[in-house]
Amino acid sequence: MAAQDFDPVLRDHAEQVLGLMRAQGFDQAQVSVGWHRQSELNVAHNEPSLMRSTEQSRVSLLGLLDGRRASTELSSLDPASLRHGVAELFAAAQAAPQDEANTVSSSQHARVVQGPQEADPVLLADTMAELLAFRARETPRFTLEEGSTAHHLSQSHTLTTGGSDLASRAGWLSLGAFGTAREGDRTSSFNHAGGDTHDWAGQSAEAWFGIGDMMRDTSQQIDTGRFSAKFVGDVVFTPNAVDDLLGWLLGQLGDAQLIAGSSLYRDQVGQAIASPLLGLASRFAAPGVVPLSGDAFNTPPVDVLTQGRLQTLLPSLYGSRKTGLAHVPTTYGWEMAAGTTPRAELVGQVERGAIVGRLSMGMPAANGDFSGVIKNSFRIDGGVVGPALSEVMISGNIARMLKEILAVSRERLDTGSTVLPWLRIGGLHFS
Repeated sequence: MAAQDFDPVLRDHAEQVLGLMRAQGFDQAQVSVGWHRQSELNVAHNEPSLMRSTEQSRVSLLGLLDGRRASTELSSLDPASLRHGVAELFAAAQAAPQDEANTVSSSQHARVVQGPQEADPVLLADTMAELLAFRARETPRFTLEEGSTAHHLSQSHTLTTGGSDLASRAGWLSLGAFGTAREGDRTSSFNHAGGDTHDWAGQSAEAWFGIGDMMRDTSQQIDTGRFSAKFVGDVVFTPNAVDDLLGWLLGQLGDAQLIAGSSLYRDQVGQAIASPLLGLASRFAAPGVVPLSGDAFNTPPVDVLTQGRLQTLLPSLYGSRKTGLAHVPTTYGWEMAAGTTPRAELVGQVERGAIVGRLSMGMPAANGDFSGVIKNSFRIDGGVVGPALSEVMISGNIARMLKEILAVSRERLDTGSTVLPWLRIGGLHFS
């Protein structure tokens, strides 16, 4: 990328701070200096409330001393503040536990530029006006309690004592909506939708990130019911609920579970851990995502699941050194493979169960057992969608659920950092 695409002042600051850390006595160090500019239009209670531009700076410091690690984040590049912050970080490192797995990246180099680089306030206003007009016309019972459309521009420069030099300049557009539906003194539960993109072209405002569908569904959730008895049935997980499954799976493959020895999949690479209908791959250059890891590595594409078979674990550099597993640099950004079943058929195949919009399950047990309340959900009987549900719980085992995926929709919801389908899963206990 051309030099003018990057702010040279950021690299100068990063070099200066890295020099301060060397002079302080750190054995190894990582410094990231950056800023984030945001132009946004906010909405409150169905009305535009605020249009503004903001800019925030940050300095992230990580220092190692005799295997001891400390990190901090500062908001000022004032020389006195930096010297004070580095001195405090050194004292924190001296008091930290020693761990030979601590280190910083070496010889990583990147220049990443992506997304829209300039804000267009008129486009932001027009996009929100289109969404508000849709609400008034199509879902008048839905109140947009909070919403925003924004342009983001984030630039950072990271240096390490190991010679890594990583710079990025990423722009993206976001749109989000949060609200509830009302009729008289009756209200639905809250619901939300939103995401990031590089370009608004090609769709109306409400079509982005499932926002219009969320408003329609919430408008039908004012009056709710329950099942009359316990039973075992199927669920159709919307992409929002699928995201909960994804988070659990990634947790099983990452540092915390691998280091603790509690990962169910530590020795399962190459094995079938999910339905052959399920595929999962990285999306590290998605809108709002930069293909660089937090521990200063480039993040090449990675396949995690292919037809249900686990292709890799995801330990960071620290996790790799701690466990002896191969390092796989990652950031956030994931997509599940589309299936072949139309979404309507997923529902039509369910004899008894529910469409699940969100799953509140807290922290599942180490083996994947969970019990949670399904929210923003609808009853299914004989393949027909019925009334909205309230205070209904499901229980099961997430590892087993991944294996018992019965169908994957050909439609997917793209929210920028994730592209996820609808899943039909059997054998859940309803109460």
